[in-house]
Amino acid sequence: MGRLFGTDGVRGIANKELTTELAFQLGRAGAYILGKNKKKVRIVIGKDTRISGDMLEAALTAGICSLGADVLKVGVLPTPGIAYLTRTLRADAGIVISASHNPAQDNGIKFFSRTGYKLPDHLEDEIEAALNGIEDIDLPAGGDVGRVIEVEYPRGRYGEYLKTTAVSLEGLKVVIDCANGAASEVAPRVMTELGAELVPIYHYPNGVNINVNCGSTHPEALIQAVLENKADIGLAFDGDADRVIAVDEKGNIVDGDCIMVICALYLKAKGQLKEDSVTVTVMSNMGLHKVLREAGIKVYETKVGDRYVMEKLLETGTVLGGEQSGHIIFRNLNTTGDGILSALQLLRVMNEQQKSLSVLATQMKRYPQVLVNTKVHNKEKVLNHAGLAGKISEIESILGDDGRILVRPSGTEPLIRVMMEGSDSEKLEKLAGEVIDVISKIDCKEKQS
Repeated sequence: MGRLFGTDGVRGIANKELTTELAFQLGRAGAYILGKNKKKVRIVIGKDTRISGDMLEAALTAGICSLGADVLKVGVLPTPGIAYLTRTLRADAGIVISASHNPAQDNGIKFFSRTGYKLPDHLEDEIEAALNGIEDIDLPAGGDVGRVIEVEYPRGRYGEYLKTTAVSLEGLKVVIDCANGAASEVAPRVMTELGAELVPIYHYPNGVNINVNCGSTHPEALIQAVLENKADIGLAFDGDADRVIAVDEKGNIVDGDCIMVICALYLKAKGQLKEDSVTVTVMSNMGLHKVLREAGIKVYETKVGDRYVMEKLLETGTVLGGEQSGHIIFRNLNTTGDGILSALQLLRVMNEQQKSLSVLATQMKRYPQVLVNTKVHNKEKVLNHAGLAGKISEIESILGDDGRILVRPSGTEPLIRVMMEGSDSEKLEKLAGEVIDVISKIDCKEKQS
């Protein structure tokens, strides 16, 4: 069995792979590891809008309370809001029940430390090791078992904080796509109270419509709504609202890379880009590297995953980083990627510079990228196969200095992702297809062996 924790917690099909039994064990093990040497442990639990969230919340709560720890329930709230409340309520840990941009049938469990940061690998490993190793503990009884405490106005607390990071949105017409997820109540309220003329879409969650043809991974409806409403900007969040993708007034997508470029250049001009550096992942476009380098901004690079971006930010002392997918971290404002907060910072730039998003986006010239995903049965065996290594080496020789290839496993799904970047889209698509063919053949042979 592989490692239970992926790049963003424990994920799986709810009630099939991510069962209530596993959630109970994770709750108990998490309370045990994160509450060591503490007299009374308090853990914040929040969730997105998936129908399975209630079930998993109940199981986690039972596991935590059975160890004598208290649960602070905040209900449906964006992941960054849960991180914020974990920190400001001075809890010992936080837990998010969400599978982010994944379909409604999936769900996940991820932990935050008391400071609001995602747990490092070694602490996740300790929780995993403790799953079946704490049965012999003398469990509390009577008044020593944990209790459940309903936190008052959790969305209001988080929303009020978001407003402190923003400027007035008077005069701006904004379309927001809430993905029928955790942003559905908070984002419209915050934007409206800041003065925006708001057009919300996909903000009526029913438990099973989260991310369905909407949100940051499906911006088609947002593009249409921006054009139909003649809006200044469109903003799409994912299911747990820790990422954002924008659409300019002309209907063009402005992804995480471009948003980071806009904000980095703005912060540098204001003297607020600490260390004059930005942290991105290996997926970021070559165009980002070029424009930031020319502006005298150093770019640090990490493997994919916003947790690794945060680790590099903390290591280097820099304040801005993120992913092309829209996970953007303003480290001086929150401890994790925050879609609504990032959107507010982008709107601040538009407001202060009095420029449209389409004009701001021209600061970055994008190199063509081709991204193809393929499902496999054993990611590790395929990725370590000599045949795939040979094919990658061959393509690297073909591309030379004019492009690159990146082949990596998904951290949350049984997929291998192939990314090609260069100046010729047709050539990239052809080469990506060749790599997918090699992966499929290897996977087929491994499955049969």
